[in-house]
Amino acid sequence: MSARLTILASVKALLRARNMPYRDLARAIKVSEATIKRDLSRGTFSLERLDAICAALGIGLSDLVAAPDRGELVTELTKAQEVALAGDPRALVVTYLILGDWKFADIVAAFEMNENQLIEILLRLDRLGIIEYRPPHRMRKLTARNFSWRKDGPVHKFFVSRFVPEFFQSGFDSPSDAFRFVGGTLSAESVGRFKVSLERLAVEFEQLAHHDSRLPLERRNGCSAILAVREWEFSEFTRLRRRGG
Repeated sequence: MSARLTILASVKALLRARNMPYRDLARAIKVSEATIKRDLSRGTFSLERLDAICAALGIGLSDLVAAPDRGELVTELTKAQEVALAGDPRALVVTYLILGDWKFADIVAAFEMNENQLIEILLRLDRLGIIEYRPPHRMRKLTARNFSWRKDGPVHKFFVSRFVPEFFQSGFDSPSDAFRFVGGTLSAESVGRFKVSLERLAVEFEQLAHHDSRLPLERRNGCSAILAVREWEFSEFTRLRRRGG
């Protein structure tokens, strides 16, 4: 595959994985949606345009060129795979750790499971096609760098019902914590730009986590962030709105 076709395929794959329509990318780089569609159809964009696309997606040009070389990697699990994980919290936890570049010894050291118990889970994940496991301790994730859980899928619903309520019960008063709630009225264009910014933050978080995975376990702490935006109004505000005649 030529470099041009490789880059085109990578950009399209990233947009699909992030559920980002062409219009949002167009807004982020300040061109028309028609221009983006033409560029991604013909591959005629300039280097300046390509730099802008990379900046909007929070990636480097090397990421676009390298991604298809690992074509066996998946950006999203099947529904059946996610159903299996959502029904087995221990397997879901191990999957989450492996996606975060945890090593075999670190998982055993940090969690209440011995080597045999972890190997049993790894064998199941291997059968599900989520990881590749080779005894005794070799495990390789089969997910791409731009992997994401299925939108409204079993794992997403599990996190929404179990993870999110517990997450927000915190007082966010630790020196390493941060919490900001912002609200306002935005145009569709501004919402599109903000969504692109969220994607950049998510990519930065993943890059930092991948970099820090090389550090000893004692120098790392579990850290989670929820990045979201939605068209929503607090119910108390809605009740105060003037009703139409």
